[in-house]
Amino acid sequence: MPAPLLSAARNIALFALMLAPARIPAAAQEAKTAFSAADFRRLETISGPVFAADGETIIYTLTSHAAPEAQYSDLWATEWRSGQARRLTDTPRQSEWQPAPRADGSIVYLGDAAEDGTTQLWLLSADGETTRQLSRIPGGISDYSLAPNGSAAIVVAEVGANVGEAPDIAPPIVIDRFLAREDGRGWIDDRRQHLFRVDFASNEATQLTHGDYDHWLPSWSPDGKNIAFVSKRCEAADRHYCSDIYIMPAGGGEARRVSTFAGGDADPGFESGRPSWSPDSTRIAWVRAGDEADTWYRPTQIAVADLTTGEITHPAWIDRYFYYPRWSADGTRLIALVEQDRDTRLVSIDPASGSLRELTEGRDVAYDFAVAPGGRIAVLANGPAAPLALRSVGRTPRLLTQHNGWVADRALAQTRDISWTSGETEIHGMLLLPPGEDGSRPLPTIIRLHGGPVYQFSHDFMLDWQVYAANGYAVFAPNPRGSSGRGTEFAMAQMADWGNLDVADVRAGIDYLVAAGITDPDRIGVGGWSYGGILTNYLIAREPRIAAAVSGAGMGNFLGGFGVDQYARDYLLELGAPWDEPERWLRLSYPFFEAPDIHAPTLFLCAEEDDNVPCTGGQQMYQTLKTLDVPTRLVVYPGENHGLTVPAYIEDRMQRQLDWYDRYLRAGGTGD
Repeated sequence: MPAPLLSAARNIALFALMLAPARIPAAAQEAKTAFSAADFRRLETISGPVFAADGETIIYTLTSHAAPEAQYSDLWATEWRSGQARRLTDTPRQSEWQPAPRADGSIVYLGDAAEDGTTQLWLLSADGETTRQLSRIPGGISDYSLAPNGSAAIVVAEVGANVGEAPDIAPPIVIDRFLAREDGRGWIDDRRQHLFRVDFASNEATQLTHGDYDHWLPSWSPDGKNIAFVSKRCEAADRHYCSDIYIMPAGGGEARRVSTFAGGDADPGFESGRPSWSPDSTRIAWVRAGDEADTWYRPTQIAVADLTTGEITHPAWIDRYFYYPRWSADGTRLIALVEQDRDTRLVSIDPASGSLRELTEGRDVAYDFAVAPGGRIAVLANGPAAPLALRSVGRTPRLLTQHNGWVADRALAQTRDISWTSGETEIHGMLLLPPGEDGSRPLPTIIRLHGGPVYQFSHDFMLDWQVYAANGYAVFAPNPRGSSGRGTEFAMAQMADWGNLDVADVRAGIDYLVAAGITDPDRIGVGGWSYGGILTNYLIAREPRIAAAVSGAGMGNFLGGFGVDQYARDYLLELGAPWDEPERWLRLSYPFFEAPDIHAPTLFLCAEEDDNVPCTGGQQMYQTLKTLDVPTRLVVYPGENHGLTVPAYIEDRMQRQLDWYDRYLRAGGTGD
């Protein structure tokens, strides 16, 4: 799911803000420009860092949101010693991403410049002057792993009767699988994701896997002999979390299952990284889920398989989520991300003893990292005061990228960590105050609710929060029960009981802010996306102090959502079938069935092609409030999936939410 300034001195100052918030004098703030929704178009986002073979250069993807119609990405490089970055590709209406440097200095990457518009493998020459298309697979590819010698790649591509076809009249879509739709893929017909080997000398692609299975996250062993990948081959696989790690010869052949756990191993839905080979190709590390019955509520852990003995160990088993385990250059340690309360740390783990050492600290959220052949480590992280940036890991961290320098000229909202009690449970969250405010007078307040529900708000740079604060709002970001970052018990307190304890925790937070004189009880707004939109629906049905709401990609009638979204498996595991547990399903759908209790003017937002939380959910709640004569509006973003990608729509969503809050919360707002 996310900092740089123009000069080294400014970078150091802003990095200090990332680690420890400080109050900026009002006069200094007044000299700066206020954040606005239009600033989203200025954001540049870093992703996918990887060291070149010499360990002196880091290659990464930089995504721009400047064009209104789409995000576009280019490849960049920054030098380890100087932090001087340079652009490697410059394609204003095309994108390049997921770079993999070769030993000769050339770079393999994914790009969309093929004549048919599909995503294919490409090669950028070492001098940066020429590019060459390496693959021509019908329908395109979605992922790849480069051979250690750089001569070939294992790619993931769809196989099916209609893949790569563009008939004048589309054929009927025939579905036999348990899950009918998937966000970003649409209807799931006979298509399966298989592995192909693409040889760069001939550009020929050879299919390596077959059968009625999907295959994901290929990883080529350092000795070049084998491929590790993820597949689901259990009985009725679509109904279960049963992904496993397999290995097969690099030239193709019989696949051997490595993992032994009955639940999910390196499930691609975890977004926790591909299987990672040790440098000597004798061990594989990955992220493993908890028991299937616990779905997302139990944190994922690291698993390590010894391919010689077959033994599987779980170093550093703690009650927190791990992501992206990778081996150190010498194979003696694992480097990974671990989620803590409102922060995500980069850690080093001894696979033998399980001892864990944090490599980053402070109010800091790490999203990715790169490990050089010689042992250097760069981390991609952000904090409340600055967007994502690359920096070195060591005793004296240095910023390695200088993007988003414009942020230094904006008046920054102060961020506070806060806690309060709900019943007998301590709840944590964050509070942003408008520039120049110190919390000494009641302010109109916007409550932001996170998705998930097993997710949390962390010490991230949140542009939309800064925009709200720039317009005079306090921003309250609670992490109620059900959130991640505080272990299994805290998350599972809300399992199969949505809209109960989490609503109580948010309402207790409102009580706390009102009692502290920070929040004006007559001017409270709420909003969120995904489960944040769902929780918004719950809150407006229970909390009479809400004066305006924005429910994005939400749902209020889960009975009406079953079979419409992509979560039938998860519903059955967590809730049971509607016909077996009708009382539970009705209870969880109280925003719809108790809609006469809702009086807050509510804006509903949804993405037209969203199969995660479809527009059906927002449409039903909109129609319900419209029927009850509660002020409401429905806005649909055409062609978009669950995570909006069109910059014009993202800016619109931010501004439209602000306008809705202004209409009902600001003094002099029309409310009509």
